[in-house]
Amino acid sequence: MAEELSEAEESIIKDQHTKEIDLVNRDPKHINEDVVKVDFEDVIAEPAGTYSFDGVWKASNTTFTVTKYWCYRLLSALFGVPLSIIWGFLFAFISFCHIWSVVPCIKSYLIEIQCVSRIYSLCVHTFCDPVFEAMGKAFSTIKVTLHKEI
Repeated sequence: MAEELSEAEESIIKDQHTKEIDLVNRDPKHINEDVVKVDFEDVIAEPAGTYSFDGVWKASNTTFTVTKYWCYRLLSALFGVPLSIIWGFLFAFISFCHIWSVVPCIKSYLIEIQCVSRIYSLCVHTFCDPVFEAMGKAFSTIKVTLHKEI
């Protein structure tokens, strides 16, 4: 039974690091939905009455699309892996700092401030509450009336 649990745990851990990558839908969470969708029509447009030759328009469209496609592929081939290493390191570092520094500091601060909070609350209830209650009773007898004179 213990061997089965450890095998199950191993498969869960292994699955987290070797999960399948979807090569068709590469943005399943729609992170870049409205950021980098740039087509020929988004960049170059000819208003009515100012048209170039149809052949020039088609060639420009094809040239733009193919150039964008291959430049992106070339840049991602050259810089994709090094940048993914840098980004992986950065997010690992941020996670490390958050887990090992930020959360413990916040928990420590909340524990320490709880003592100060109780002392402050006692001081306010001991000294300020009676003063403000007395002022409230004194000013509660004041009545303001407004008369409009013509």
